[in-house]
Amino acid sequence: MQGDNVEVTFRITDETTGEPVTGLFPGAWMDVAKPWGADTDLSMSCKERVGLYLQGSVGMDPLIDLNSYYLLVLNLDGTILVFDPLVNIAGSTMLYAQINLERPGADWAKTGDDKLFFVSMPRADQVAVIDTEVFKIRANIDAGVHPVRVAVQPDERYLWVGNDSREPAESGVTVIDIATSNAVAHIPTGAGHHEIAFSDDSFYAFVSNRKSGTVTVIDVQKLEKVADLETGPQPISMAFSSLSKSLYVADGSEGVISVIDPRSRMVATRIKAMPGLGSLRFEAKGRWGFVVNSEQDAVHVIDASADRIAQEIQVGTQPYQVAFSRSFAYVRSLATERVSMINLEELEKGRKPPVVTFPAGDTAPKEAPELNLADVIVEAPGEAAVLVASPGDSTVYYYMEGMNAPMGAFRNYGHRPLAVGVADRALREEETGVYGATVNLPHAGTYEVALVMDSPQILHCFRVAARPNPQIAADFKPLAVEYLLEKKIVPAGEMLALRFLLTDPANGRLRSGLKDVRLLFYRAPVFDRTEVVATEVSEGLYEAVLPLRRVGAYFVYLSSPSLKVSYGDLPFLTLRALKQKQESDAARTKGTEG
Repeated sequence: MQGDNVEVTFRITDETTGEPVTGLFPGAWMDVAKPWGADTDLSMSCKERVGLYLQGSVGMDPLIDLNSYYLLVLNLDGTILVFDPLVNIAGSTMLYAQINLERPGADWAKTGDDKLFFVSMPRADQVAVIDTEVFKIRANIDAGVHPVRVAVQPDERYLWVGNDSREPAESGVTVIDIATSNAVAHIPTGAGHHEIAFSDDSFYAFVSNRKSGTVTVIDVQKLEKVADLETGPQPISMAFSSLSKSLYVADGSEGVISVIDPRSRMVATRIKAMPGLGSLRFEAKGRWGFVVNSEQDAVHVIDASADRIAQEIQVGTQPYQVAFSRSFAYVRSLATERVSMINLEELEKGRKPPVVTFPAGDTAPKEAPELNLADVIVEAPGEAAVLVASPGDSTVYYYMEGMNAPMGAFRNYGHRPLAVGVADRALREEETGVYGATVNLPHAGTYEVALVMDSPQILHCFRVAARPNPQIAADFKPLAVEYLLEKKIVPAGEMLALRFLLTDPANGRLRSGLKDVRLLFYRAPVFDRTEVVATEVSEGLYEAVLPLRRVGAYFVYLSSPSLKVSYGDLPFLTLRALKQKQESDAARTKGTEG
């Protein structure tokens, strides 16, 4: 039925032997060929439609794309912008969705199927649950005092939240049951910021306590603390190796990496590096661990098979984050706009890899007004490419491996990006020879399903029907807005009387009599956040007075709780507030350019 989540699966077998075929990357799409109640199909054949999908033609996107992913950008001002990278890279920048958090986010984590993102909001003492099927906030969960770091354990039973409270009883972790969205435990662990890691069997959780100089070992089944281990005065980062089945803890002050054996719950050995250690990560196979050193402008490479430092590699000035694709380690540095790349294959061969760099913006990250804990580099699913946020110039860059520079960029509409993530919608091999994905059928009608493969070349189409769901209302938002403003450059320090028309998009009629229309506005990046009530001055025409006291760029959002319209559901307005002389100069410049 319309609105149902359905599992779409393709079983692919060898025609001769009947054996399942594994390791394929099929492409698939679903689109409405005949709306419910229509007499005839839409004019295009399946083959013609797929040809346009493959070209990436703007305006010819399928209703359901089983090959795509979405780029999520966590911003300083408490918004999350969602982009469709395939459309953007094709040359048309389109904002797919915007999510407004209750308060700015600090960190995020996601489930393995990419359908839920969890965003910590320290100033709200909550974690927001984002449903990426619809890109809406499903819930805001109370998550202890000052939640910062969040992590999903490997079996996805619990979400763990680090509480960086100054009070000893409140400093530790809050454990949230993902299935019920309820907090099931709070475990005090020690003072300071908390990093979180897990054994790969989800038996143990590890929580660092930066001020206490300890790592707490927690029995996940019992949700009880079983050990506090001293790892140095400043345990700054942790990572678990699936190869050695050990936890590695980097101490920023002493420059030592402690190796913890979960079975004995003891420090098995200590690897001497150099002071200045920062972020520590292992690549997917679990052998090579990369720990950045901001004081040495280097990366120490740990060989988990021998618990030793295999190499020290010089990278950009003040490295602070590391991320991985299948073939490379990527290092982001504070004092340069260039990203360093280290070839993992060279490490496997025992050779010292050369460092290749590419620019990701014009501004070094340290020039940004604020940096974050969450990743600024993420791998693009199914591609030899990464997405890199540049906090200094409000842009996310798309870099394909082998190129000298990024191939594309996502302008972030003036928002300051703090982190990037992806929600992968592509088909996955769920079992040998079976490829599937869960999709939502938003409309009633006959859907055409197309499966495409390059090798062997296959184009196979079939149809499935979705009946109307009487419980689902018509696919119209209850409100549409038109801002009545001649120019978006306004004088700072004055009261702006902003007028706008509200209509019913289903029939175009004016919406009158609304008593709860409110506007939220703030000065970029996240200053002077203010909410005002609008009044109706004539039928369907509303007015709100905005005190734009300071020079800057402003974002304006509209809501109406009675119509269940939240901030971010409708198009937002951007304004520039300038001093009187600046406003006159800007107006003259615009007239000259025109």
